[in-house]
Amino acid sequence: MGTHMRALILLVGGLFASLVFAKPTADLDSITRGEISERLAPVGFVCLAGEECASAAGVVASSSSGPRSGDAIYNQFCVACHGSGLLGAPKKDDAAAWQAAEKTAGGFSSLLSNAINGIRSMPAKGTCMDCSDEEISIAIEHMSGLKP
Repeated sequence: MGTHMRALILLVGGLFASLVFAKPTADLDSITRGEISERLAPVGFVCLAGEECASAAGVVASSSSGPRSGDAIYNQFCVACHGSGLLGAPKKDDAAAWQAAEKTAGGFSSLLSNAINGIRSMPAKGTCMDCSDEEISIAIEHMSGLKP
């Protein structure tokens, strides 16, 4: 092996070692640490009946101003599949597809039950696990134009 080849191998090996074993040169600033802490914070707490764990953990009960709009739910949870018809999902505003889905289900209440419990490729509540049954109904009405 020639001198140039040995020098190249040593250079590449040295660079690799410095990348693998080097310590970070900069520490995270306090703002970045705070943002990371917020992202890693629990999203909720489990409390047993009679416990005051929510107030002890500093969680303030949210005051609901009623169900979310169909548009808000659709745009956050439904648009990925019902906007494009992914995996056979009826598209928003495709009246014929929604009427066929309602007929196949056996009525609006069965269609709603399928959406709440999941059907074929659609997971339960379409991944909106904090949606109430009423909000799922509102979202279906928004997408389909169907009425319960």
